[in-house]
Amino acid sequence: MIIKYLKSENYTSYGTKKRRIQSIIIHYTGMKTLQSAVERLLFNKHKVSSHYVISRTGKILQLVKDNNVAWHAGISNWFNFKNLNKNSIGIELENKGHQHGYQNFTNKQINQLIKLLRTLKKKFKIQNVNITGHSDIAPNRKKDPGEKFPWNKLYKNHLAIGHSLNVKLISNFRSKKLINSNKGNMLKMIKKLGYFKVFSVNTLDKNFIKAFQRRFRQQLINGIFDQECYLILRNLQKFI
Repeated sequence: MIIKYLKSENYTSYGTKKRRIQSIIIHYTGMKTLQSAVERLLFNKHKVSSHYVISRTGKILQLVKDNNVAWHAGISNWFNFKNLNKNSIGIELENKGHQHGYQNFTNKQINQLIKLLRTLKKKFKIQNVNITGHSDIAPNRKKDPGEKFPWNKLYKNHLAIGHSLNVKLISNFRSKKLINSNKGNMLKMIKKLGYFKVFSVNTLDKNFIKAFQRRFRQQLINGIFDQECYLILRNLQKFI
């Protein structure tokens, strides 16, 4: 795995002090070209960066050393952590994103991501539940890496969590309203996965639901937590 280093101006140095890294957050660049994305992540006027960028051809760039803090997560929550920059590694994947023409991720890109994740997971002893997308930690602000990101491939490579249900079978429960008896433990199960502030005025927050669907039910992103979503949520509890 060849990694080219380009030093970003946007980071907080930890010096000789060892940083405690507990999570990896996957983003997409969300810009029209790789060059414009990298320039944005390198120069101080933008105040944003990531540790790594993976191009659509599979080229890996490192912009911030692992032990330094890259400015990639922003306002965010995961389990008891707030503003996750301090304790995370950020990886950007080249993709135009929802605003500029959202694309499928390439095989070369994902294969390189898998190699990088294996290395980082082993190096920092990161749990699979803490390998997340930007939309997981900031559902009210972000959509990336989005519903085209192959989370299931990461799950099969033991690099993320995922459900093990028969997709065709559970689709029969799609758009069916939740049974009242299911709602009691639903919030507890959601929080056990790491999600934070998922309720808005005593109902599930629509942005959270869409984030959950982009991650675990990518066939339909409608902001409605139906019986299919509940079955997936219940199955995911095996990781907690």
